[in-house]
Amino acid sequence: MTHHAHLDATGLLCPLPVLKTAKRLQALAPGEVLRIETDDPAALIDMPHYCAESGHLLLSQEEAGAAIVWMIQKK
Repeated sequence: MTHHAHLDATGLLCPLPVLKTAKRLQALAPGEVLRIETDDPAALIDMPHYCAESGHLLLSQEEAGAAIVWMIQKK
């Protein structure tokens, strides 16, 4: 899947992956896609919740080794 920006949030613990995701999404235009990598287990709960609350679209969530790769489209 193509993306317009990338955020490496590996090594960061809750709430930093979501906070950095929110900040990075602010710089994108509506409809653009952000690819995020996390390895914090709490992100499995936090990222979908953040998308539901903010209105951004969670396009995908998949494991990539020890990391989870998220694709989020800005609303």
